[in-house]
Amino acid sequence: MKLIEAFADEAISNGSYEELDRVYLINKIKALVGDEDVVAEGHRPLVKQLVDLAVKREKIADDVTSREVLNDQLYDLATPIPSETNRIFWEKMQKSPKEATDWFYKLCEDNNYVKKEAIAKNIVFDGTSSKGHDLEITINLSKPEKDPKAIAAAAHATGKKYPQCALCLENEGYLGGYGKNARSNLRIIRMNIGGRPWGFQYSPYAYFNEHCIFLDQKHIPMVINQQTLINLVDIEKQLPEYFVGSNADLPIVGGSMLAHEHYQGGRHIFPMMKAKIKQEVNFTSYPEVKAGIVDWPMSDLRLISANSLSLIDLGSQIIKYWDHYDDEKRQIKAFDGETRHHTVTPIMHRDGEKFILDLVLRDNNTSEKYPLGIFHPHKHLWHIKKENIGLIEVMGRAILPGRLKTELEEVKKYLLGQDNEMPESHLAWAQEFKAKNQITADNVEEVVHQGLVEVFEEVLQCAGVFKNDADGEQGWQEFIAGLTSAID
Repeated sequence: MKLIEAFADEAISNGSYEELDRVYLINKIKALVGDEDVVAEGHRPLVKQLVDLAVKREKIADDVTSREVLNDQLYDLATPIPSETNRIFWEKMQKSPKEATDWFYKLCEDNNYVKKEAIAKNIVFDGTSSKGHDLEITINLSKPEKDPKAIAAAAHATGKKYPQCALCLENEGYLGGYGKNARSNLRIIRMNIGGRPWGFQYSPYAYFNEHCIFLDQKHIPMVINQQTLINLVDIEKQLPEYFVGSNADLPIVGGSMLAHEHYQGGRHIFPMMKAKIKQEVNFTSYPEVKAGIVDWPMSDLRLISANSLSLIDLGSQIIKYWDHYDDEKRQIKAFDGETRHHTVTPIMHRDGEKFILDLVLRDNNTSEKYPLGIFHPHKHLWHIKKENIGLIEVMGRAILPGRLKTELEEVKKYLLGQDNEMPESHLAWAQEFKAKNQITADNVEEVVHQGLVEVFEEVLQCAGVFKNDADGEQGWQEFIAGLTSAID
């Protein structure tokens, strides 16, 4: 079969065009790759063949960005337009939220917005730390290396950007280019969340199953307050099979996109969600809400209730109390003048009729000893993890840098006494392995994997404001005593 004709058949079968549109559609494809059709190769995706054809005919430059832009333009032709996508989604929502999200996610995989092939490259495994916490480790290999031309273009960009950021609604259908994300095949579901217009889309380089993003349709800064909890409940009512959570709204403890209000969610049960309450906390004013301290490396208060209004009200009071809480002994300080240092990472999921809200206490203070953050991965862990601890990692899924794939291979060679190019930064860590383990070719990978689990446990312990030791326990009790007194 001819290549252009085969892709036209695919686009028509996907429902973005009808048979009557065939000539028009073929001309749209030819405008992008050249007029003459060629024989299709049976074993390769049609779009990859079309991109190669465009490069061969010098319709586009042979670089990462130009290929990505054309890839997304072609897939856009095989994707229903936004209004049709939204119509189908909401029609399916009338039957069940799962049917709607199943359909929308498959659409985003089929049209290559969710980069399934790239995501499959990630290294993923589970483990249990010596502290007894189940954790998930991922080494992120899915995001492609930056195109040098794109880096240069971004460095010289001046004036107001369009779209303003990678989360803005204006990305839907945006062509992209050097220094700009290609988004021709992006589709965003319009939703009403907490009485405001929001959008719902999937993440192209997903960190877990059906990793999605909820975004305010206006470019406004992130904020954690009562409205946040109202919004999370509203999302859970509409999509009860997904969890949803927000990164904190402060630097160091927050995510990388503080300028645009958004949440993340998806169909995944994280280790923190499975962790048990180790100490119940009673709020007599809220008899319908079960509360407690969670057995977790970070400092997590959990609220459980079928009464979402009580949950929101109590959660809001806890956030306000923490916002102004000081504990000088443990370097916990709420304000420097007008500068706020406290916030929470709020995460919500459902268990039948019950709403489960985790409020993870965060503090972004720095010190001379810890210039990147007192409650941030400490320096001896930077050889593995130096970046902020955001929402996904708070819940127990490590997102580790791609450099570790090759570096850890060199660590294994060192442990086996082979010639290696192990970075000096890993030496002390690797020597610990040698001292504690009898290492063989059969167990070296297991030893290194367990080492990563232990590092991640320690990373989370660093980020916890009340440590899992006697002093931290005392800190918890002082905080809870003040909190329950203030609320009840």
